[in-house]
Formats: sequence, structure tokens, C-alpha cells
Amino acid sequence: MYDQYYGFTGRPFQLTPDPSFYFESGTHRKAMSYLGYGLAQGEGFIVITGDVGAGKTTLVGHLMNTIDPSRLTAVKLVSTQVEGDDLLRLVAEQFGLEWEGQSKAELLRSMEEYLREQARAGRRTLLIVDEGQNLAISALEELRMLSNFTLGGHSLLQIFLLGQPEFRQTLFHTPTLEQLRQRVIATHHLDPMEPEEVEPYILHRLRKVGWTGNPSFAPEAYELIFDYSDGVPRKLNVLVSRLLLFGAVEELHRISAQHVRNVIAEIEADRGIDEASLAPLPVEEVVAHAAAEWPAPATDGRPPFAAPEARPDFAAARSLVADQAGEAEGVHDVAPEAAVAAAPAVDEAQLDALKDQIASLEARLVEQDAALRRVLDLLIEWVERDPENSPNPQNSQVWAA
Repeated sequence: MYDQYYGFTGRPFQLTPDPSFYFESGTHRKAMSYLGYGLAQGEGFIVITGDVGAGKTTLVGHLMNTIDPSRLTAVKLVSTQVEGDDLLRLVAEQFGLEWEGQSKAELLRSMEEYLREQARAGRRTLLIVDEGQNLAISALEELRMLSNFTLGGHSLLQIFLLGQPEFRQTLFHTPTLEQLRQRVIATHHLDPMEPEEVEPYILHRLRKVGWTGNPSFAPEAYELIFDYSDGVPRKLNVLVSRLLLFGAVEELHRISAQHVRNVIAEIEADRGIDEASLAPLPVEEVVAHAAAEWPAPATDGRPPFAAPEARPDFAAARSLVADQAGEAEGVHDVAPEAAVAAAPAVDEAQLDALKDQIASLEARLVEQDAALRRVLDLLIEWVERDPENSPNPQNSQVWAA
């Protein structure tokens, strides 16, 4: 592996979140300010959202490392698509409470007593719920009810909610969640890194594993890395990890812009090969087949649509559809003369149907591309994950160091 070739003490760009690699970008600095304020209040909800790979889990892990564990008990729950009662059982399990065979009322009493014991011992309790976008409305309502537990006028439980951007939409635009919204005391959305933050981010992670300048990066390389990753930390980690592997294989001591282009081309080629094996026939072939099977129009003096000499090719038909619909896409696929020549052979109803079919096929291609990219990201994350640093599923409590 590249870490051995370059003499690193570890892998600086592994995909498993590691608070020790925390990098304070501008958006993370703001998030820490909001989190610090919210945590000081000791009550209510704190909401952090961000795109996949934006660094939400690393951010919270870093925050926990700044807190005295003798004064705060923090437990983490990675939510699944569960309803309210099931969520209560999951929370009770994280608290170390017996939940099997208990009614909802008994479960709530057990959790309240647990929270009171923590408070009497001088410890606050924090519940961190990740993947909040998967929570049902009933589950969010149960979390709100848990936040009602108090002792001596002080809240017994504070809750961090982490989620993807759609969670913000659910939380702040669902009418039935008004009472929960009123208890949100701090919120922040993690944006991607800025272009000028990419170089410090990469060098920061490299120094964490003993990097002393080998390999070095050309300034233009950082620009291409940002362009390809859009400043999203996880995407950047995947690319730079592949770059370092490429550098080790090629025995490079300096990563140039051309090397970045080569690696990006390899990544895209890999995806292209996989997509070709999974994707349906090209749109042109499907439309050509559909045109061949199209029923002939009523006898009105015009040639039938299915006749080979009168049938327009895909580009000409698409150009004509775009002209009639006022769309820009596809208008220049063929010369205007070709589109005009093909126009008499196709009536408007057939063109409308053809246009709908093209749009449907293109939408399916986009959906399959997105699904494939997500599967590839998960596969890369699985391959890159270091088993020695993977979280222990039996250790459900997150203790601040």
C-alpha cells in the first residue's frame, strides 16, 4: 500500500470517520461555535445537516473529545427507518436498559429514572442521533417527549440530530413538528470546503501520519482535486487516496496536474465500464426500435412513420421535438435542413409521444447513474475501511476523551 511506500504511520485518507483527523474549515468552525453554544444551554435540540461525506460524524466526534466525560454521558444512535415505539427501544438499549417485554409506559419510566440517576451523579446526558433523515415523524415526536424529562427545573436530556439536507426540509416544514421546532436552540448546515482550503486540508491529514514532504503536490494539482471533489471531504479523500496509490505504483515523489488527470480518467473509466454492463440499451437504439414498431398513421397522403425511407433518425427527431417545444437541448444535433426535411414524415402526436419516451428513458439513465455511483462509493468505503480502526458494534456508548 502507499502508506508503506511513502513511510506513513497510517492511512491519512481512509473513509472511516476519525476525529483525530478533524480539520477546521470555515464551515466547521461555524458549526463548532453553534454546537458549543447549544451544549452550554444544556437543553433542547441541536441540528447539524450536510451532504453525504460533509464531515458531520467527524465534527461531533471532535466535539466529544473536548468535553469532560465525568460531567457528560454521551450515547450515539445511528437511526434506521423506525417508528416511535421502536425508537424508544433503541434508545433504551443504548442506555443499557432492559426493554424486552416492557410496555411503553414502563419503558419511559425506566428511561426517566436512568436520566435522574445520571443527574444526581452530576452528569448530563446527551443523545446523538445520526442519519436523522431516516426517522419517521412519530420517532421525532418521541424524541421531543424524551426532552420533556426534567429535575429541579433542569432538562435531563439534550439531543443532537445529524442528517442529510432533506432532514432540514422535514424538520422545518412539517406542520406536526411545530413543538419540536420550538425546542431547536442551534442549527447549522455544513457546506463543502472552499478552493483555498483544499491544500491545507490535504497537508493537515498527511502530517498526521508523519508526512515530511514526500510526495509533494503541484499547485495545479490542488485545483483539479477541488474541481473533481467539489470540496466534499469524502469525495476528496477517495480521490487523494487513489492519487497516492497511483504515486506509489509509479514511484512518484511529486504529484502533478497531469497525474491528477490520469487518476480521474481511471476512476471515470472504471465507472464507465461498470455502467455499460448494467445500463440498458442506449437511448438511440431504444428509440430506433420503437420507431420501427410504431403503427402507421391514418391514410392522409403522407408516408407511414414506419417506412424506412420516411423514418427520421434519432438526432433529427429529437431536433424537431426540441424546436417545437422551445427547448435548447438537442437543437444542434443535426443541421436545420435535415430537421426540416424530416418534418413532413412525422405528425405532432407521434412527436409528442416520442418526446415523452425520450424524457422517460433519460430520467431512468440519470437515476441508474446516481444509484450506481452510490453503490461504488459504498464499495470503495468498504474496501478502504481499516478493520483495526472500525467502531466496535458492542461498544454503544461514545465517551468524550
